[in-house]
Amino acid sequence: MDISTQDAPVPPPTTQTAEEKRNARGATRPGDRIFLGLSRGSGILLLVIMAAIAVFLTYRAVLAISEDEANFLTAFEWDANNTPPKFGIAVLAYGTVVSSIIAMVIAVPISVGIALFITHYAPRKLGGLISYVIDLLAAVPSIVYGLWGALVLVPHLNGLYGWLDSYLGWTGIFEWQGGAARSLFTVGILLAIMILPIVTNVSREVFRQAPQMHQEAALALGATRWEVIRMSVLPFGRSGVISASMLGLGRALGETMAVATVLSPSFLIETSLLDPGGGTFAQNIASKFGEATPLGRDALIASGLVLFVITLLVNGAARAIIARRKEYSGANA
Repeated sequence: MDISTQDAPVPPPTTQTAEEKRNARGATRPGDRIFLGLSRGSGILLLVIMAAIAVFLTYRAVLAISEDEANFLTAFEWDANNTPPKFGIAVLAYGTVVSSIIAMVIAVPISVGIALFITHYAPRKLGGLISYVIDLLAAVPSIVYGLWGALVLVPHLNGLYGWLDSYLGWTGIFEWQGGAARSLFTVGILLAIMILPIVTNVSREVFRQAPQMHQEAALALGATRWEVIRMSVLPFGRSGVISASMLGLGRALGETMAVATVLSPSFLIETSLLDPGGGTFAQNIASKFGEATPLGRDALIASGLVLFVITLLVNGAARAIIARRKEYSGANA
C-alpha cells in the first residue's frame, strides 16, 4: 500500500459562490439573465398587487365597520345608506357558500365524468368535438348565462321543484311554497353550468398526462378499462382535479351578473333551498354600488374584503390538501 497516498491531506469542501450557483442553473447568457429577472420581477409584482388590494380593502372596511351600529358578522340587514347605518354579512355569507356548494356538488362529478369519457372512452373525433363544445361554453359571457337562466332555466324548473317538494319536502330543505324558481338552488344550478367547462378542461389535461406505462401494465395484468382508471388514472390526477375544482369554486364565489339576473334576493335565511331569499357578496355589491353613499360604498367594500378572505382560505386549503397528497401529484411518475 502506498503510504504517500494514505497520508495525503483531504482537500476542504468547496463552497459555491452566488455567481457559480447562477451559472449552474444555466443563467450564464444575457438572455437567461433577462428572463430570470423578468420572472422574479413578475412574482414580486404579483405579491405587491395582492398586498395593495388587501391594504385597500382593509382600510375602507375599517372605516365602514367603525360606523356600523349593528354586528357586521351576524346582522341580518343591509341598510348602510341611512342614519344610523346598520349592515351585516350573515345572509350574504350564507347565500354565497350555499350556492357555491350546490354548484360544486353538481359540476365536479359531471366534469370528471366528461373528462374521463373524452380521454379514455370516446373515439378521437367524438372526443375532439366534445372538447370543442366545452371550450365554447367557457367563452360565453356571464350576462348571457344570466339572461338564459332568467328566460329559459327559471320557467322550466317548476317541474323539478314540484318533484323535489313531493318526495323530499319532508326534509324541510326542499320544501317549495310555489312561485318563481328564483332561489339559491337555481343559482347553484346556473353556477354549475358556468364552472363545468373550467373543471372539465383542466381535468381532461391532467388525465391525459397519466403515465401510459402504468395503464398498459394494468391492462397486461388483465384489468378492465374502469379498473385501469380507478387504480392508475384517478390517483394520478387527484391533485389536478382538486386544483380544477378550486378554479371553478373561485368563479362560483365571485360570479356577479348571472346571479343578479336570476336571484330574487332578500335579507332572510330560508331553511328551504327552493324558497326565494338570501343573496351573495358579488350580487349585493353589483346591485347596490351605484346608489350607495360614500359610507355605503365602504360597507360594500368591507363585504368584498370578506369574500377576498374566503377565497384565500379556500385556495389555501386546496394547496394544503395537494401538499399532503404529493404521492398522487404525478411528480414521481
